[in-house]
Amino acid sequence: MNAALPLRDPAWLRRWSALLVGAVLLWPLVVWTEFNPLVLADARSLASTWNFVRDFAPPRHDAEFLAMLARETWRTVAIATAGLTLAWLIAVPLALLASTRLSVSALGTRMAWGPQALRQAARWLLVLLRSIPELVWALVFVRVVGLGPTAGVLAIAIAYGGMLGKVYAEILDSSDATPTLTLLRNGSGRLQALFFGALPQCAPELTSYTLYRWECAIRSSVVLGFVGAGGLGQQLDTATKMFAGAEVGAILLVFVALVALSDRLSAWLRREIA
Repeated sequence: MNAALPLRDPAWLRRWSALLVGAVLLWPLVVWTEFNPLVLADARSLASTWNFVRDFAPPRHDAEFLAMLARETWRTVAIATAGLTLAWLIAVPLALLASTRLSVSALGTRMAWGPQALRQAARWLLVLLRSIPELVWALVFVRVVGLGPTAGVLAIAIAYGGMLGKVYAEILDSSDATPTLTLLRNGSGRLQALFFGALPQCAPELTSYTLYRWECAIRSSVVLGFVGAGGLGQQLDTATKMFAGAEVGAILLVFVALVALSDRLSAWLRREIA
Protein backbone atom coordinates (compact mmCIF):
# COMPACT_ATOMS: atom_id res chain seq x y z
CA MET A 1 0.00 0.00 0.00
CA ASN A 2 1.35 3.39 -0.95
CA ALA A 3 2.21 5.85 1.78
CA ALA A 4 -0.03 8.91 2.08
CA LEU A 5 1.06 11.74 -0.18
CA PRO A 6 2.41 14.83 1.65
CA LEU A 7 -0.10 17.68 1.75
CA ARG A 8 2.60 20.34 1.60
CA ASP A 9 4.62 21.02 -1.55
CA PRO A 10 8.17 19.84 -0.69
CA ALA A 11 9.65 22.51 -2.96
CA TRP A 12 7.60 25.44 -1.59
CA LEU A 13 10.56 27.01 0.23
CA ARG A 14 12.73 26.95 -2.92
CA ARG A 15 9.93 28.35 -5.10
CA TRP A 16 9.10 31.22 -2.73
CA SER A 17 12.79 32.00 -2.22
CA ALA A 18 13.30 32.24 -5.99
CA LEU A 19 10.23 34.46 -6.28
CA LEU A 20 11.48 36.72 -3.48
CA VAL A 21 14.96 37.01 -5.04
CA GLY A 22 13.39 37.83 -8.42
CA ALA A 23 11.24 40.56 -6.87
CA VAL A 24 14.23 42.07 -5.05
CA LEU A 25 16.22 42.13 -8.31
CA LEU A 26 13.30 43.54 -10.32
CA TRP A 27 12.38 46.34 -7.91
CA PRO A 28 15.41 48.61 -8.71
CA LEU A 29 14.61 48.27 -12.42
CA VAL A 30 11.01 49.36 -11.81
CA VAL A 31 12.20 52.36 -9.78
CA TRP A 32 14.85 53.27 -12.38
CA THR A 33 12.32 53.27 -15.25
CA GLU A 34 9.89 55.37 -13.15
CA PHE A 35 7.15 52.85 -13.95
CA ASN A 36 3.97 53.89 -12.16
CA PRO A 37 0.80 51.97 -13.11
CA LEU A 38 -1.25 54.23 -10.84
CA VAL A 39 -1.00 56.93 -13.53
CA LEU A 40 -3.41 54.85 -15.61
CA ALA A 41 -5.97 55.05 -12.80
CA ASP A 42 -5.73 58.84 -12.57
CA ALA A 43 -9.07 60.58 -13.22
CA ARG A 44 -7.71 62.75 -16.03
CA SER A 45 -6.06 59.74 -17.72
CA LEU A 46 -9.28 57.73 -17.51
CA ALA A 47 -11.31 60.65 -18.89
CA SER A 48 -8.92 61.19 -21.82
CA THR A 49 -8.88 57.47 -22.61
CA TRP A 50 -12.66 57.22 -22.50
CA ASN A 51 -13.15 60.32 -24.68
CA PHE A 52 -10.88 58.80 -27.33
CA VAL A 53 -12.04 55.19 -27.15
CA ARG A 54 -15.78 55.89 -27.15
CA ASP A 55 -15.51 57.21 -30.70
CA PHE A 56 -14.19 53.82 -31.90
CA ALA A 57 -17.74 52.45 -32.12
CA PRO A 58 -19.22 52.19 -34.60
CA PRO A 59 -16.17 51.91 -36.90
CA ARG A 60 -16.36 53.94 -40.09
CA HIS A 61 -17.74 51.75 -42.86
CA ASP A 62 -18.74 53.92 -45.81
CA ALA A 63 -17.77 52.69 -49.28
CA GLU A 64 -15.08 55.32 -49.92
CA PHE A 65 -13.32 54.60 -46.62
CA LEU A 66 -13.57 50.83 -47.02
CA ALA A 67 -12.05 51.05 -50.51
CA MET A 68 -9.14 53.08 -49.15
CA LEU A 69 -8.81 50.65 -46.22
CA ALA A 70 -8.67 47.65 -48.56
CA ARG A 71 -6.02 49.35 -50.71
CA GLU A 72 -3.82 50.25 -47.71
CA THR A 73 -4.32 46.80 -46.16
CA TRP A 74 -3.07 45.21 -49.35
CA ARG A 75 -0.11 47.61 -49.36
CA THR A 76 0.71 46.68 -45.74
CA VAL A 77 0.55 42.94 -46.48
CA ALA A 78 2.68 43.49 -49.59
CA ILE A 79 5.33 45.41 -47.60
CA ALA A 80 5.44 42.66 -44.94
CA THR A 81 5.55 39.83 -47.48
CA ALA A 82 8.19 41.41 -49.71
CA GLY A 83 10.31 42.36 -46.69
CA LEU A 84 10.07 38.88 -45.18
CA THR A 85 10.93 37.27 -48.53
CA LEU A 86 14.11 39.34 -48.76
CA ALA A 87 14.80 38.56 -45.09
CA TRP A 88 14.46 34.84 -45.84
CA LEU A 89 16.96 35.14 -48.69
CA ILE A 90 19.40 36.80 -46.26
CA ALA A 91 18.73 34.41 -43.38
CA VAL A 92 18.97 31.00 -45.06
CA PRO A 93 22.61 31.15 -46.27
CA LEU A 94 23.73 32.83 -43.04
CA ALA A 95 21.93 30.19 -40.94
CA LEU A 96 23.57 27.38 -42.90
CA LEU A 97 26.95 29.00 -42.30
CA ALA A 98 26.27 29.62 -38.59
CA SER A 99 24.89 26.14 -37.84
CA THR A 100 27.29 23.49 -36.58
CA ARG A 101 24.85 20.65 -37.31
CA LEU A 102 25.62 20.67 -41.04
CA SER A 103 29.37 21.23 -40.73
CA VAL A 104 31.54 18.59 -42.37
CA SER A 105 34.57 19.99 -40.56
CA ALA A 106 32.88 19.33 -37.18
CA LEU A 107 32.87 15.56 -37.76
CA GLY A 108 36.35 15.31 -36.27
CA THR A 109 37.27 15.92 -32.70
CA ARG A 110 37.93 19.61 -33.30
CA MET A 111 36.67 22.02 -35.94
CA ALA A 112 39.31 23.54 -38.24
CA TRP A 113 40.09 27.22 -37.62
CA GLY A 114 38.98 28.32 -41.09
CA PRO A 115 35.37 27.01 -40.88
CA GLN A 116 35.24 28.13 -37.25
CA ALA A 117 36.22 31.70 -38.23
CA LEU A 118 33.66 31.71 -41.07
CA ARG A 119 30.94 30.44 -38.74
CA GLN A 120 31.77 33.08 -36.14
CA ALA A 121 31.73 35.81 -38.81
CA ALA A 122 28.24 34.68 -39.92
CA ARG A 123 27.04 34.79 -36.31
CA TRP A 124 28.43 38.29 -35.77
CA LEU A 125 26.77 39.45 -38.99
CA LEU A 126 23.44 38.08 -37.73
CA VAL A 127 23.98 39.95 -34.46
CA LEU A 128 24.66 43.18 -36.37
CA LEU A 129 21.58 42.82 -38.59
CA ARG A 130 19.12 42.19 -35.75
CA SER A 131 20.62 44.51 -33.13
CA ILE A 132 19.37 47.65 -34.90
CA PRO A 133 15.54 47.93 -34.76
CA GLU A 134 13.62 48.04 -38.04
CA LEU A 135 12.33 51.50 -37.13
CA VAL A 136 15.89 52.85 -37.13
CA TRP A 137 16.61 51.11 -40.45
CA ALA A 138 13.43 52.67 -41.85
CA LEU A 139 14.51 56.15 -40.78
CA VAL A 140 17.83 55.58 -42.55
CA PHE A 141 16.24 54.26 -45.74
CA VAL A 142 13.62 57.02 -45.83
CA ARG A 143 16.51 59.45 -46.15
CA VAL A 144 18.21 57.28 -48.79
CA VAL A 145 15.29 56.20 -51.04
CA GLY A 146 12.66 58.71 -49.92
CA LEU A 147 9.19 58.23 -48.44
CA GLY A 148 7.29 55.13 -49.52
CA PRO A 149 7.06 51.35 -49.18
CA THR A 150 10.62 50.70 -50.41
CA ALA A 151 12.06 52.00 -47.13
CA GLY A 152 9.73 49.71 -45.17
CA VAL A 153 10.58 46.65 -47.26
CA LEU A 154 14.33 47.18 -46.86
CA ALA A 155 14.03 47.86 -43.12
CA ILE A 156 12.07 44.64 -42.53
CA ALA A 157 14.43 42.65 -44.78
CA ILE A 158 17.57 43.60 -42.87
CA ALA A 159 16.26 43.42 -39.31
CA TYR A 160 14.23 40.26 -39.85
CA GLY A 161 17.04 38.63 -41.83
CA GLY A 162 19.14 38.71 -38.65
CA MET A 163 16.32 37.36 -36.50
CA LEU A 164 15.38 34.55 -38.88
CA GLY A 165 19.00 33.52 -39.42
CA LYS A 166 19.68 33.25 -35.69
CA VAL A 167 16.57 31.19 -34.93
CA TYR A 168 16.96 28.99 -38.03
CA ALA A 169 20.53 28.11 -36.93
CA GLU A 170 19.35 27.36 -33.38
CA ILE A 171 16.51 25.15 -34.60
CA LEU A 172 18.91 23.18 -36.82
CA ASP A 173 21.47 22.84 -34.01
CA SER A 174 18.83 21.62 -31.53
CA SER A 175 17.54 18.89 -33.86
CA ASP A 176 18.47 15.22 -33.56
CA ALA A 177 22.05 14.94 -34.85
CA THR A 178 21.89 11.28 -35.87
CA PRO A 179 20.39 11.65 -39.40
CA THR A 180 22.66 14.53 -40.48
CA LEU A 181 25.81 12.97 -38.99
CA THR A 182 25.06 9.66 -40.67
CA LEU A 183 24.64 11.36 -44.05
CA LEU A 184 27.77 13.51 -43.65
CA ARG A 185 29.94 10.57 -42.54
CA ASN A 186 28.81 8.59 -45.59
CA GLY A 187 29.89 11.26 -48.01
CA SER A 188 26.80 13.44 -48.37
CA GLY A 189 27.16 17.16 -48.86
CA ARG A 190 25.73 19.91 -46.63
CA LEU A 191 22.64 20.42 -48.77
CA GLN A 192 21.87 16.68 -48.87
CA ALA A 193 22.24 16.51 -45.08
CA LEU A 194 19.95 19.54 -44.81
CA PHE A 195 17.19 18.26 -47.12
CA PHE A 196 17.21 14.59 -46.07
CA GLY A 197 18.48 14.79 -42.47
CA ALA A 198 17.50 18.05 -40.78
CA LEU A 199 14.50 19.41 -42.67
CA PRO A 200 12.19 16.38 -42.19
CA GLN A 201 12.32 16.93 -38.42
CA CYS A 202 12.67 20.75 -38.38
CA ALA A 203 10.23 21.77 -41.13
CA PRO A 204 7.14 22.27 -38.88
CA GLU A 205 9.10 24.43 -36.42
CA LEU A 206 10.81 26.42 -39.18
CA THR A 207 7.48 27.01 -40.92
CA SER A 208 5.76 28.03 -37.71
CA TYR A 209 8.49 30.51 -36.81
CA THR A 210 8.59 31.95 -40.34
CA LEU A 211 4.83 32.56 -40.29
CA TYR A 212 5.10 34.06 -36.83
CA ARG A 213 7.70 36.47 -38.22
CA TRP A 214 5.34 37.27 -41.11
CA GLU A 215 2.75 38.21 -38.52
CA CYS A 216 5.36 40.37 -36.75
CA ALA A 217 6.32 41.90 -40.11
CA ILE A 218 2.71 42.99 -40.64
CA ARG A 219 2.72 44.71 -37.27
CA SER A 220 6.13 46.23 -37.99
CA SER A 221 4.98 47.52 -41.38
CA VAL A 222 2.17 49.30 -39.55
CA VAL A 223 4.67 50.93 -37.19
CA LEU A 224 6.93 51.83 -40.11
CA GLY A 225 3.99 53.69 -41.66
CA PHE A 226 4.40 56.29 -38.91
CA VAL A 227 7.78 57.29 -40.40
CA GLY A 228 6.48 57.50 -43.96
CA ALA A 229 6.68 53.91 -45.22
CA GLY A 230 3.02 53.94 -46.28
CA GLY A 231 0.28 51.39 -45.63
CA LEU A 232 -2.12 51.18 -42.72
CA GLY A 233 0.36 52.75 -40.30
CA GLN A 234 0.34 56.01 -42.21
CA GLN A 235 -3.47 56.02 -42.24
CA LEU A 236 -3.55 55.22 -38.51
CA ASP A 237 -1.14 58.07 -37.82
CA THR A 238 -3.33 60.49 -39.76
CA ALA A 239 -6.55 59.26 -38.13
CA THR A 240 -5.03 59.49 -34.65
CA LYS A 241 -3.80 63.04 -35.18
CA MET A 242 -7.26 64.05 -36.40
CA PHE A 243 -8.95 62.31 -33.40
CA ALA A 244 -11.02 60.27 -35.89
CA GLY A 245 -11.93 57.47 -33.49
CA ALA A 246 -14.25 55.70 -35.96
CA GLU A 247 -11.42 55.38 -38.50
CA VAL A 248 -8.99 54.21 -35.80
CA GLY A 249 -11.47 51.56 -34.69
CA ALA A 250 -11.88 50.26 -38.25
CA ILE A 251 -8.10 50.12 -38.80
CA LEU A 252 -7.59 48.25 -35.50
CA LEU A 253 -10.21 45.70 -36.53
CA VAL A 254 -8.21 45.08 -39.71
CA PHE A 255 -5.07 44.47 -37.60
CA VAL A 256 -6.92 41.86 -35.53
CA ALA A 257 -8.21 40.19 -38.70
CA LEU A 258 -4.71 40.03 -40.22
CA VAL A 259 -3.20 38.49 -37.09
CA ALA A 260 -6.04 35.95 -36.86
CA LEU A 261 -5.53 35.09 -40.53
CA SER A 262 -1.80 34.47 -40.08
CA ASP A 263 -2.55 32.33 -37.00
CA ARG A 264 -4.97 30.14 -38.94
CA LEU A 265 -2.58 29.91 -41.88
CA SER A 266 0.25 28.82 -39.55
CA ALA A 267 -1.92 26.13 -37.95
CA TRP A 268 -3.03 24.82 -41.36
CA LEU A 269 0.54 24.65 -42.71
CA ARG A 270 1.79 22.85 -39.58
CA ARG A 271 -0.94 20.24 -40.02
CA GLU A 272 -0.10 19.79 -43.69
CA ILE A 273 3.65 19.44 -43.06
CA ALA A 274 3.35 17.16 -40.00
